[in-house]
Amino acid sequence: MSTDTERPPRTSSRFPDLIRHDLPASLVVFLVSLPLSIGIAVAAGAPVAAGLIAAVVGGTVAGLCGGSTLQVSGPTASLTVVVAEAINQFGWATACFITMLAGGLQILFGLSRIARGALAIAPVVVHAMLAGIGVVIALQQVHVLMGGDSLSSSWDSITGLPHQLASVHLGDLFIGLLVIAILVGWRRMPAAVRRIPAPLVAVVVATGLTYVLPVRVEHITLNGTLLDELRFPQLPHGGWATVALMAVTIALIASVETLLSAVAVDRMRRENATRRTDLDRELIGQGAANMVSGLIGGLPVAAVIVRSITNVKAGARTRASTMLHALWILLFSVALVEVVRQIPKAALAGLLIVVGIQLIKLAHIRRARRSGDLFVYAATVFVVVFWNLLLGMLVGLALAFALLLWRVVRVSVTAEPVAGRGWLVSVDGSFTFLALPKLTAELAKVPTGADVTLELTVDFLDHAAYDAIQEWAQRHREDGGTVEFVEMGAARMADAADGRPVRGPSRHMLNEALSPWRRTAHTDPVVAGVAAYHRGHKHVMRPHLDVLRHGQEPDSLFVTCADSRIVPNVITSSGPGDLFTVRNIGNLIPAGRKDSSIEAALIYALDKLDVRSVVVCGHSGCGAMEALHSELVTGSDLDHWLAYARPSLDRFRRGHPVARAAAAAGFGTVDQLGLVNVAVQLETLSAHPVVRRGVEERGVVLSGLFFDIATARVVEVTVDGIAEIDDIGVPADYGQPIAALPA
Repeated sequence: MSTDTERPPRTSSRFPDLIRHDLPASLVVFLVSLPLSIGIAVAAGAPVAAGLIAAVVGGTVAGLCGGSTLQVSGPTASLTVVVAEAINQFGWATACFITMLAGGLQILFGLSRIARGALAIAPVVVHAMLAGIGVVIALQQVHVLMGGDSLSSSWDSITGLPHQLASVHLGDLFIGLLVIAILVGWRRMPAAVRRIPAPLVAVVVATGLTYVLPVRVEHITLNGTLLDELRFPQLPHGGWATVALMAVTIALIASVETLLSAVAVDRMRRENATRRTDLDRELIGQGAANMVSGLIGGLPVAAVIVRSITNVKAGARTRASTMLHALWILLFSVALVEVVRQIPKAALAGLLIVVGIQLIKLAHIRRARRSGDLFVYAATVFVVVFWNLLLGMLVGLALAFALLLWRVVRVSVTAEPVAGRGWLVSVDGSFTFLALPKLTAELAKVPTGADVTLELTVDFLDHAAYDAIQEWAQRHREDGGTVEFVEMGAARMADAADGRPVRGPSRHMLNEALSPWRRTAHTDPVVAGVAAYHRGHKHVMRPHLDVLRHGQEPDSLFVTCADSRIVPNVITSSGPGDLFTVRNIGNLIPAGRKDSSIEAALIYALDKLDVRSVVVCGHSGCGAMEALHSELVTGSDLDHWLAYARPSLDRFRRGHPVARAAAAAGFGTVDQLGLVNVAVQLETLSAHPVVRRGVEERGVVLSGLFFDIATARVVEVTVDGIAEIDDIGVPADYGQPIAALPA
């Protein structure tokens, strides 16, 4: 089973790992980081060296002090807009001071251990902020692409386009469009070619063409080497409130991007990764990097998803990769400064336009539309584009909170006649005093003396709503009608009557189903359980079972242990009519057709019901496996039955592959035997004539499962191994627009 932390590699293996994995990965990340760092500095209006300094500091300081072993930090496109605004208002030296302040705030965030709190920012706001930043970057760089200068506001960029088109420089335009074409078309290249980072190829090709083009192309400006460009921060002359707001903005955006990137990297981490990210330490490391970067004249630093994902995919194992990539950037910037001076501005503009456009992800827009958050998304983007990033973030958060509040307090109340069943009154949502006007209006539709089913699917019920429902029900009964309560939500009428209203826990439904067995004083808990079923679940089951009243069409034959802790329909998320279940001690399939009960179930399920799959499910802490492993002799028929499992014990002792995989995953000896037993039963099933015919003629699938009771996890078992069944399945999509650049 997987754990949150993993053992660090042995010291003796660290140096070979560094040579085999971290060194090549650092070179790949260096090739991706170099052009992006330069381009982000140019887009922000900062000195070119500031982007390189930030990349060096991010790789070394954040790489050494941060809580992630695989994240790569450096200048990021998401901070371009706010840095450009700081430079325009206060100048570059004061912008460096603001970066230092932001770093100090991040250190405070980390020390106060609120890192995970930053993840509570609504994803739609984060996605919209990134999209707005992408629009701003693209609008600004379009002017540079055509040989002009980036303008300070999006409105100026839009209104200035006609003038820029009239004075376009053909050489710059050609170079920029060529870079865009290479970046967009790179994913269609052969896999071997795609190993070379597309941004590097685009910039190198564009730089080479400037020597043969017959027209003038403008290059970037870099005075001296990287060391010559080191600058010290300067205190602002007034405007401290604005300075503080900018520092807070940089700190928040850099922290959120870093934390979301860490979550994404953790999900795709390799088996050899030393450990998951310590988010609080990561913020401290990022803060230290920003303070150092601002102190020596660098851009703000954050973990950059494109470089981090590239680092993981390139095979990095330790912090050495991100720190080495910073070393390569430092050596390049000092020794090859003349190469940097030859890069055309239009090439970087084309690169940044692609980065900006890919920050606008269609999947995020579709998700916002499906979830009803499109207004929040659009408003945030609009404010970011035409005002500023901080205001856009505040507007987005305010709208998201207002929408959340509306969703939490709203409730759906309907009253309508049901043919042959009287009236159905449905209440769905958070049932509070705010719903009383709507409730009164709907209840007024119900005729006097009618039979009423009052269906409550509510997660919160306050005293005002409880009193209103109870009073109406009492009056309706006094007038000759009937009222049947059906409670399917987490909040219950009885709970509202007994104490202060609380929002029901998410596991309330399962506890409600179990409570008659756990707490009742009834002599027969089954009777109490049936009563609870009638009160809370009969109404839900009735329509589904009505469809099945003429016959069953299960999808699977499910063979599992008789252990009371295994509930097949719960662990498979199935319902009535889905599983044809057979239970016995140890989930055994006796070979040689020796058990008539199992034989009858196989024939009926495969030949009569035409099931599409046969599943064998074992579980941890199985008493049958424990008795088998200890070769317990009881002198009863249990010994005869466990003899059918003897092949599993023999295969286990001979070192079955499943046993080795289970041991590596941390399972105990008895559970290893249980896992092997599932694999052996699958082999027995595959040799059974009825099953074999089903496989050959109808494509019946054989599957093995193992339920780990302690963790409530289900593991997939095959004849030669085990595999975790992922409950997520899709990696975090945060940052994918940038990562979509061929790397």
